[in-house]
Amino acid sequence: MLENRFPNIKVIESGVKQLNSKEHCILTEDGNQHIYKKLCLCAGAKPKLICEENSYVLGIRDTDSAQEFQKQLTKAKRIMIIGNGGIALELVYEIEGCEVIWAIKDKAIGNTFFDAGAAEFLTSKLIAEKPEAKIAQKRTRYTTEGRKKEAETKANAGNIGSALGPDWHEGLDLKGTKEFSHKIHIETMCEVKKIYLQEEFRISKKKSLTFPRDHHNQLVIADKEIWPVYVELTNEKIYGCDFIVSATGVTPNTEPFLCGNNFDVGKDGGLKVDDHMRTSLPDIYAAGDICTASWQPSPVWQQMRLWTQARQMGWYAAKCMAAASVGESTDMDFSFELFAHVTKFFNYKVVLLGKYNAQGLGLDHELILRCTKGQEYIKAVLQNGRMMGAVLIGETDLEETFENLILNQMNLSAYGEDLLDPNIDIEDYFD
Repeated sequence: MLENRFPNIKVIESGVKQLNSKEHCILTEDGNQHIYKKLCLCAGAKPKLICEENSYVLGIRDTDSAQEFQKQLTKAKRIMIIGNGGIALELVYEIEGCEVIWAIKDKAIGNTFFDAGAAEFLTSKLIAEKPEAKIAQKRTRYTTEGRKKEAETKANAGNIGSALGPDWHEGLDLKGTKEFSHKIHIETMCEVKKIYLQEEFRISKKKSLTFPRDHHNQLVIADKEIWPVYVELTNEKIYGCDFIVSATGVTPNTEPFLCGNNFDVGKDGGLKVDDHMRTSLPDIYAAGDICTASWQPSPVWQQMRLWTQARQMGWYAAKCMAAASVGESTDMDFSFELFAHVTKFFNYKVVLLGKYNAQGLGLDHELILRCTKGQEYIKAVLQNGRMMGAVLIGETDLEETFENLILNQMNLSAYGEDLLDPNIDIEDYFD
């Protein structure tokens, strides 16, 4: 499809077996060699599965695994989700007709994105019925079209498919076998201790628990139903389920490229890149989840392994490579001036700006909050009177105003808590 639209592009459908950086050569799994002048590594990241060799543990990282998840869910009465990131947050709300037990290692949901206040605001929506219509997305939508891979193809087993975009679940029918809307139980401050297959669990003589009837019910009832797999948590509770979703983050997919090449690698396992997306090896660039940003960042930007940020990095890396190939330089792209992420959780529009969780600010900061139950949650992070970050949940219409206040670093000390006074139209005031 790409080759038809752009004659200068050649698509090679094969995995990389080896990279020889000294010879500027790539060996692919189909046995061919490809010489390059400049190379950009965009191999993304792999899911950190809680258990690698277990058919009942499913990781959702790409479009193929999402399709497989949908297929498994149609036969499920109960599933368990492990993890507290973006994929887990989206899944627990979207799944219908299936009991969901959600195990997180933190005190509150969405620890990657939210503080305890925002988590409490969202939890009330999570445990309620969800009859409302979905909010309209006022941005470009990303979907997959054309030829679909067969998930069962043995030859492609283990390969990583197309990464999940922000609209990954829009085309999926995430429904289990039951007739209810959704049932979710959250187990906090715990991790997976052990996974038992059906026969192993029978031999162990241990007892599993039924799905809790409500969030305040402390009554422990043994589950008489027989499940394909059982999960023992570190809080000593055991639940049976049809399968487990491992949503515990990702690790950079550097494996095919490290052997025989002396890359500088970050603490998180990514290939270190400078402010022009260059790795430590000549003529090799990297972008997206595979790389670790190693330049001195803007005070209000940080790297997160998000689809939107990976796309920005890829665009900027191409720009840098094109400029370098004709001996020109290019300025740092504006998208790295301010961290900005727009998404949707629990049918609320969510905007994260700058140091939205006061990352790296220490104790020297203040928070200003405004919350209208069931409608909006607004948090502004200030340091020395300047706005450094913000969390906007709901239709606040404040994202553009806050973005400008963070970028121009205007001193807001004089406004105090009036900054979020609902009776003051700060959009017009700072226009």
